Amino acid sequence: MERYYQEMTERKQTPGKVERNRKVEELREQIIEEFLPEGSEPTSYTPAQVLEAFHHLERRAVRDLILQGKREDGRHPRQLRPVSCEVSVLPRTHGSALFVRGETQALVTTTLGTVSDEQRVDSLVEEYSKKFMLHYNFPPFSVGEVRPIRGPGRREIGHGALAERSLECVIPKPEKFPYTIRVVSDILESNGSSSMASVCGGTLSLMDAGVPISQPVAGISIGLVKENDRYILLTDIMGDEDHFGDMDFKVAGTGRGITGIQLDLKIPGIDEKIIRETLEQAREARMEILRIMLQTLPRPRPDVSKNAPRLIQVRINPDKIATLIGPGGKTIKSIQETTGAQIDVEDDGTVTISCQDAEKAEQAKQKVLALTEEVRVGKIYEGRVTSIRDFGAFIEILPGKDGLCHISELDDKYVDRVEDVVKVGDRVLVKVIAIDENDRVKLSRKAALKEQQARGRGEEGNGPSGPGGSRRPSRRPER
Repeated sequence: MERYYQEMTERKQTPGKVERNRKVEELREQIIEEFLPEGSEPTSYTPAQVLEAFHHLERRAVRDLILQGKREDGRHPRQLRPVSCEVSVLPRTHGSALFVRGETQALVTTTLGTVSDEQRVDSLVEEYSKKFMLHYNFPPFSVGEVRPIRGPGRREIGHGALAERSLECVIPKPEKFPYTIRVVSDILESNGSSSMASVCGGTLSLMDAGVPISQPVAGISIGLVKENDRYILLTDIMGDEDHFGDMDFKVAGTGRGITGIQLDLKIPGIDEKIIRETLEQAREARMEILRIMLQTLPRPRPDVSKNAPRLIQVRINPDKIATLIGPGGKTIKSIQETTGAQIDVEDDGTVTISCQDAEKAEQAKQKVLALTEEVRVGKIYEGRVTSIRDFGAFIEILPGKDGLCHISELDDKYVDRVEDVVKVGDRVLVKVIAIDENDRVKLSRKAALKEQQARGRGEEGNGPSGPGGSRRPSRRPER
């Protein structure tokens, strides 16, 4: 095989993966024809021996070229392949991006869902749910193969897990962004580190969807070829450099630090010096990729996609959950039917409202708050008169919660009969002036009118008056 060494090194330096593989395959067929001629007498070599020798020749040629500072595509050891990015490439998704680095392409989409879309995981200890998940698909056509597409294998599970944990730490907390987030990376072409391409594309896709990530994340893979005391580190390794090299060190991170690493070694180990140099070389490449990514999309979109549901999250007193749900779920179902919103309630009192229409989502929120709001002293409510007594009127200020407005608190002047001021069914503004030890609410229409008048004077006669209340214009003093 030594006489084919020079020819192999020349063929291995052919630009382009497809053309390079074609020329190497031609040499392979030539060697097989020479050592295993078809139709002739059996030779002293078996097919397995010839193929093993050819693989050894290919490995030797690739490693020697790298140690001489030459890479198959002519790059410098610390040089990245050309990087390009696009966002919003798919019009109906919530977020999408295409990340291309050399002959590796990742099409990444982001979908925003509701609480009910969380992934439930049945673990050995107890069931838990995930609000952020990243799934990685590696179809056969990405490496020019034709084979059936089946369920995810070790590669898909491992690469997806690495990309997910690399992005997970920049995902906003549910309190700030209550959406369930699913990212899917489909590899369209692969020639080196598609998991890191998924990280880069995932970042752009998340920002395109309007997810307020704390920092953009990029990733790169650093390779190693080591012979005795000689070694060389390779930025952005290709398939052959991974296959015939000694290391695949994937590093993902932001401009401030590392978020995920994975190390594959084919030698017994590496020392601290190599690790430090690898991390520094990865940082340089990561910063270069981040610059290109941020030129495409410098920050997350200010709002989520118009195709995504609108989510509103409020906190209520857990004691009010039963009131919100109602007997047999009647109350919550009524709100959902009238507004078209989906309402999810958690045991801690967190209520998540989701709807495609932002206005309908806001309507549902107001209905939820009206049902579950606590009566507060000093607050003005618009209530409905439910019954009248000689000593005053009972007014419902919240669903199922009423209070007494004594006859002396109905107006700022003397009131002889309650019916002279209000009637059953009237809607009036009242102010909560006290709640006694028995949770009885005392109301005052007089105090509400006084406060409204004061606001009107402060706003130069433009203060609003609620239904049932009187509008008393305040006159601006002449100057």
